[in-house]
Amino acid sequence: MSAAAIIGGSQGYRVLAELRFSETIGPIGTPFGLSAPIHKLVAGHEDVFFLSRHGEQGYCVSAPFVNYRANIWALKELGVSRIVAWSGPGAIDPSIPIGEILVPCDLIDETRGRPATFFEGLGIGFIRQNPVFCPDLSERLSNAIESRFGHCRTEDVYVCTQGPRLETRAEIRKFASYGATLVGMTLVPEAFLARELEICYCPICYVTNYAEGVTDRPYQPGELFEGLLSSDEKAAVDAAVAALPQIALEVLTEPRCAGRCLCNQSMERYRRRGDIGKDWHTWIEKHSGIDG
Repeated sequence: MSAAAIIGGSQGYRVLAELRFSETIGPIGTPFGLSAPIHKLVAGHEDVFFLSRHGEQGYCVSAPFVNYRANIWALKELGVSRIVAWSGPGAIDPSIPIGEILVPCDLIDETRGRPATFFEGLGIGFIRQNPVFCPDLSERLSNAIESRFGHCRTEDVYVCTQGPRLETRAEIRKFASYGATLVGMTLVPEAFLARELEICYCPICYVTNYAEGVTDRPYQPGELFEGLLSSDEKAAVDAAVAALPQIALEVLTEPRCAGRCLCNQSMERYRRRGDIGKDWHTWIEKHSGIDG
């Protein structure tokens, strides 16, 4: 049975728990260690699961140390074929309002040292990344956002940095020169891992602050982002966070039409060559010697 999932950011568990979990699946053991806890949401006829990247008591696990491989593997194990992943990036483009909800179109990977593939040491996984996000989910999410707010940005480029520190002014200038308009820490390698296991994946982003140097903000010790987010802007961010679950659930539970994307054929070349079979578990376990 096909299922769907929401991967939540640092406030995800608090917000989604208010919608009621019908079941806790628990952390799932994978060849890459334990996943984060996974919960089933009360969401109509289709199974929709929720996983919090950073823990369930706030920001307990920072972005560089999330076990992305275990999380994506565990969702695949549960039959998940579509993932909506939320992220709260900062804005590099000063025209983006704080609290804006949008669907980015592309990624720049500036992470370092994160395990970024299931296929370490193997001859598979050489996969095209255009479009990097599922076009069907992207269209559905942008339509849902536009129906609520009258517009939705869909051309932004998200640069994913290593963290957990925030970026320097010079780094932000560099990323802007690359064409990046958003900066965050969580979509890499998550998006690439989902593609390797042929899962539709698309982020929904809410803008949390202006990146360093975009606006003139004095340093404020003890404040969130040390002053990059004003008190007035925080209210806009809170409103955006509150809106995300219903947008994601609306998209994940609406009827689907077959053939609107090719995400489930990402590994087709290897399938045709006979390198991999129908059982996705064996793609990693058989080739790498992992005892499944």
